[in-house]
Amino acid sequence: MKYAIGIDIGGTNTKFGISNEQGEIFAQGKIKTQEYSEIKPYIDTVYKELESIIPSNIDHADILGIGIGAPNANFHDGTLVNPPNLPWKNIVPLAEIVKERFELPAIITNDANAAALGEMTYGNAKHLKDFVVLTVGTGLGSGIVINGEIVYGYHGFAGELGHTLVNANGRFCGCGKRGCLETYVSATGIRRTVYKLMADYNEPSLLRSISFDDLSTKTITEAAKRGDHIAIEAFKYTGRVLGMKLSDFVVHTDPQAIFLLGGLAKAGKHLFEPARENLEKFLMPMFRGRKVRLLPSGLKDDDAPILGASSLVWKYINAK
Repeated sequence: MKYAIGIDIGGTNTKFGISNEQGEIFAQGKIKTQEYSEIKPYIDTVYKELESIIPSNIDHADILGIGIGAPNANFHDGTLVNPPNLPWKNIVPLAEIVKERFELPAIITNDANAAALGEMTYGNAKHLKDFVVLTVGTGLGSGIVINGEIVYGYHGFAGELGHTLVNANGRFCGCGKRGCLETYVSATGIRRTVYKLMADYNEPSLLRSISFDDLSTKTITEAAKRGDHIAIEAFKYTGRVLGMKLSDFVVHTDPQAIFLLGGLAKAGKHLFEPARENLEKFLMPMFRGRKVRLLPSGLKDDDAPILGASSLVWKYINAK
């Protein structure tokens, strides 16, 4: 049996694991991304953690490569380019560093592109050729598949929906711009919305006693389920902004479906209902009538980052 290592570099956590081509995960772990200000000690830690969890019956000679999903990762040249939610700035030759440390081929791409590849290989997009995956975690990423192929673009950064404009004078974004979609639709974005709403409304809320750093999408979702006005309004606002921007994205890509994956997507109907309503409302008329489906990912949250990243290896091997 052959294996691939998958590494997902998130703004909060890095998840990694080893799996086979059938999508069976044999070991997985995670570390805190933000604890490493330098890239090489970070990769050393990932290497050591993986060494400690790979089962003894897996021969290292049967591990064919490493797939990595990360924000602002360039598939063409294997670099990270000023990732806004990561501690490393400028241009980082990530694929080269990983290849040297692990002595294995390393293929990297945007984390949302990796998620889209995983969705197509193991999830709800198995029989689709034209779809979009949005990863809504600490930030917002998007992966586009057209005619069965990931869209990378000339420079390798196609599909950065999270950094399209919502409001030119809006919230400051880690990318250096203002008013990016990510600042409204993400775990961080909805927290900012909650705090604005608490300033605008007088109603009591279960969320008022929670500090910004301790506030999570899970807490906001639980409050919404209990009828908390601030939480419900936060999801309505987030869903409206998301639906509006997705209506633009539909015109650009004409997908069969759009999948949401990540912490914010776990809110279920609280996010999906206002997002679907506003997607339909703002769609160009020819796309209306539920021709475009907005769906949850078919991958388990714990497995999705690893399977998505490791899918890069199987695609690389099969292409060779």
